[in-house]
Amino acid sequence: MKKIIILIFMTTFSLNSQILNEKERAYKINQILKNRFDNVLPELMDKTEIDMWILISREYNEDPVLRTMLPAEWLNARRRTIIVFFRDKVNDSLDKLAVARYNFGDNIISAWDKDKQPDQWKRLNEIIDERNPQKIGLNYSKYFNIADGLDKTDHDEFMANISEKNRAKVVSAQKLATAWIETRTNEEMEIYRQIVTITKEIINEAFSLDVIQIGKTTTSDLEWWMRQKVTDMGLNTWFHPSVDIQRKSEVNGDHLRSFSNRPSENIIQKGDLLHCDFGITYLRLNSDCQQMAYVLEDNENDVPIYLKVAFDDANLLQDILTSNFIEGNSGNQILLNSLSEAKKVGLRPSIYTHPLGSYGHSSGPTIGMWDAQGGVVGTGDYPLNLYTVYAIELNNTSYIKEWDRDIRIMLEEAGFFGENGHIYVNGRQTKIKIVNPK
Repeated sequence: MKKIIILIFMTTFSLNSQILNEKERAYKINQILKNRFDNVLPELMDKTEIDMWILISREYNEDPVLRTMLPAEWLNARRRTIIVFFRDKVNDSLDKLAVARYNFGDNIISAWDKDKQPDQWKRLNEIIDERNPQKIGLNYSKYFNIADGLDKTDHDEFMANISEKNRAKVVSAQKLATAWIETRTNEEMEIYRQIVTITKEIINEAFSLDVIQIGKTTTSDLEWWMRQKVTDMGLNTWFHPSVDIQRKSEVNGDHLRSFSNRPSENIIQKGDLLHCDFGITYLRLNSDCQQMAYVLEDNENDVPIYLKVAFDDANLLQDILTSNFIEGNSGNQILLNSLSEAKKVGLRPSIYTHPLGSYGHSSGPTIGMWDAQGGVVGTGDYPLNLYTVYAIELNNTSYIKEWDRDIRIMLEEAGFFGENGHIYVNGRQTKIKIVNPK
């Protein structure tokens, strides 16, 4: 009897059954962190040629990079938390030290005894002197916001309290910080597939008659349903979901270009082309997905062929973009090459693909912005690296003769770039979803 009950539970709640409880999540997060500290960070420090990395944060004002390193039991930094990583490449070792009153979870031990050295800054300078690094990386950056987490007070106090010799070794840790944020392990990619599956299953339910009442449900109703669904599952959204409509009887609003000022009370009707933008956070990773659906008219049994053709063109634009994912090429090179190829085959493209991972708009190469199709200074100059994840986000404009107007097919899917090139984390939408009121 117990087995039957369990099987029924798993079948009925297949979506929720994938989600770990809080204790299980904490174990998984700490396990992932240990692997990243032991096996990923040393290689990244060697690659970026920084042998000492110092991260400094105070409670409730955490460096975005340090936040990704917090033990699962820590929801914030404590007092002033200083983390020191020292890479000894010759001996193939990595010191992981916390100049803090507490161990930083199980992975990073406290290296400050306040009874022996009352001054936290002096203890930090002692640790630097003991190891004599070639470079000291601090998290400041002009273009990469996530790598710019060292606040002015901590920066000034750090510089004032270390020796002149050590001050001369300070460099920006932007490349190392970005590499830490963007690099994904095999274990994290297994989780990513679960996250994307959950995201798409919620979208499938949202774009169904289980949720939509034709002629009554508004786009705002659908947005709040999606957000509540995530909350009820014990998860979070990292941005408020959006749902919008294109239809024969209306011209394109500027909101489809600027992704703002969407009408909040647009009632879903037959013949509507629906679009959603939706993402969740789970186990410190983020999804970001845009998909489309069509509400059949009374005389229709399928999506009109002209909408299918428009959708196929957007899939083609995805193919062109991901075929230009070449290791070492910058985001701007990938963008401009893709736009050029797309225009040559008659497409009307707009590409605004971004790194995805520890943050929704994460660190790595920016591949266009909706209002910067000529390239992006700084983040667009950053190269494409292996073992990274992207929100393949774009749209293609098509003229629909039957509607006497342009429409935009707007898509976004999580994609992984590894040794075998680009692959979608969990497939991609290749057909417009059908909402059939019959």
